[in-house]
Amino acid sequence: MIELVTTDGLFRLDGGEWEVTNNIWLIGDDRQVIVVDAAHDPAPIAAAVAGRRVVAIALTHGHNDHINAAADLQDAVDAPILLHPADRMLWDQVYPDRGPDVDLVDGATIAAGATELRVLHTPGHSPGGCCFVVDDGPHVFSGDTLFCGGPGATGRSFSDFSVIIESIRRRLLTLPPETLVHTGHGESTTVGREAPDLEEWLRRGH
Repeated sequence: MIELVTTDGLFRLDGGEWEVTNNIWLIGDDRQVIVVDAAHDPAPIAAAVAGRRVVAIALTHGHNDHINAAADLQDAVDAPILLHPADRMLWDQVYPDRGPDVDLVDGATIAAGATELRVLHTPGHSPGGCCFVVDDGPHVFSGDTLFCGGPGATGRSFSDFSVIIESIRRRLLTLPPETLVHTGHGESTTVGREAPDLEEWLRRGH
């Protein structure tokens, strides 16, 4: 079971602000769910949880628009917050007095009911960016690493175009082409749809 919640708010980095709509994904069954990202407003996320046990609030990366509802959501649903330690400096900009609970580790798994998420460390958009793969599906929750139409943004603090391209090439485009890519913003896509455009992304650069 995969459910989508969207919320609106501001992405802030390097002194700039941008209005964004974020995708929050709930993965699990009618008893347990994993929440991927916690953006802007905890209320609609908690409403979608609908009393189920939240196994984890798993954050794809530490940018404020993906984590700024995490603490309030944790208070509402009593679940651990998971973040890759390489993004701790971004977390600390939002929560200087409160840390995440569990470090995401490449290759680790998170289970909710019969569904298991496999962690892929995919740096580039941020140093600790991660994607979550459901091999039985197949699905990948890509955060801001891969969108419908290309890689996530680079050019701001802690990001690197060559690194994100390598992450996509090695970790995502090697997934089966039918893999559904559920993104942090915008429409979903598939690995097979995006893979042919890799060379164009390289020519275009960032």
